[in-house]
Amino acid sequence: MLKHTAKRLLGLGLGLRETQSPAPRLMMARLYHERVVDHYNHPRNVGSFDKNDPTVGTGLVGAPACGDVMKLQIKVDDQSGKIVDACFKTFGCGSAIASSSVATEWVKGKQMEEVLTIKNTEIAKHLSLPPVKLHCSMLAEDAIKAAVKDYEAKRAKSGANSESAPAEKSANA
Repeated sequence: MLKHTAKRLLGLGLGLRETQSPAPRLMMARLYHERVVDHYNHPRNVGSFDKNDPTVGTGLVGAPACGDVMKLQIKVDDQSGKIVDACFKTFGCGSAIASSSVATEWVKGKQMEEVLTIKNTEIAKHLSLPPVKLHCSMLAEDAIKAAVKDYEAKRAKSGANSESAPAEKSANA
């Protein structure tokens, strides 16, 4: 039955009725790029850190239109300012999961300022995302920015910026 239905949908192997056009009806299947499939089937850095850890920044973002929710966390070395580890949890489609996975790989080992230059277009290009899935790469970019912002807010709150505070005050005066 399934084989018969598939052949009928594709217009294959069944004689055409006189009322049908001679061109076969083909359904175009939307296929993911192999990198998306790889990151979906074998996601890197899935998990979470303790959000109360002062060296951890957490970015939680979502896209109400499609229901994707992404939590990306970074662990930062306070001395060097480098991101030493990253992880994510994503509820969403394959493109959202792949974008999260790629984002965690790209931020590891980089300075905080450097990861803020990662753009959604770079993630989308790397994964060969179609236009209808660009919002997934946008979520990844937003999650990186939110995680950095959270880390910096924690750091400012804990007084770790005490050596830069006098410089900021004199610049604002």
